[in-house]
Amino acid sequence: MMTADFLVSDPSSALTPAASTPALRFTSGGETLQGILHIPAGPGPHPIVVVLHGFPGNERNFDLAQALRRAGYAALVFHYRGSWGMGGTWSWGHVLEDAAQVTAAIRTDEIAGAHRLDPRRLALVGHSLGGFTALMTAADDLTIGAVASVSGFNFGAVTPTFTDPAVRRGYVEAFEEELLPLRGTSGEALVAEMEAAGDAWSLARLAPRLADRPVLLVGTSRDTATPHEIHHEPLVRAYEAHPVPRLEHHVFPSDHALSDHRVALARTVIDFLDRRLAVAE
Repeated sequence: MMTADFLVSDPSSALTPAASTPALRFTSGGETLQGILHIPAGPGPHPIVVVLHGFPGNERNFDLAQALRRAGYAALVFHYRGSWGMGGTWSWGHVLEDAAQVTAAIRTDEIAGAHRLDPRRLALVGHSLGGFTALMTAADDLTIGAVASVSGFNFGAVTPTFTDPAVRRGYVEAFEEELLPLRGTSGEALVAEMEAAGDAWSLARLAPRLADRPVLLVGTSRDTATPHEIHHEPLVRAYEAHPVPRLEHHVFPSDHALSDHRVALARTVIDFLDRRLAVAE
């Protein structure tokens, strides 16, 4: 979208209005959610990318949001209910509800008009749980123009393994270790919620509902949280088989947070969006 390299070049000082980073508030489930909007320099209207963090949100991808802004995208990062000081309680279902509410709200005249945003061009980019949430939200909202999942957690690939008590207990314990920034939940509650959802949270089943959209899947080969053999490769095969014609997929030799591939991640995501996030007619 911009000729300068967005990874090393700040916007021209001649562009007005200047870039800005306002805090926004959203309402979901009766609770107020805090968001940070990274608005590019220039008159716009700017395409929108909602960046969805994972569980519990230690990696919130602000570096990606800043790169998106320099590339000409308005990037929103926000916290879900029950996380990082937000009111309410954390649950997987609340994450899905919050993502849908925020995605709808960012395109309203009140917000889009006030911040030079283009509601016709909106994409979701999610990491880990955020990748799952991005795909689920896009499948339910046909107006979302493109979606990317990075190290995505596929609930539907994991839940069937809970028939083994040792595996189930391992997930309960692993979730318990991550609860410090969250409120109102437990490892047992999170596993039980996954069991109750069952196959409805299988990302592979979304292929027919994503077949008309550009989809980017990024896996990570040194990932112990979402091993690509379980969470990425089967999903790629399912989307190729349906097919999802505008599917793009990569596996980076990195860990779950892409700790040594942040530049590669930014270039991959922004190249995908530049080619795929067209103006809606």
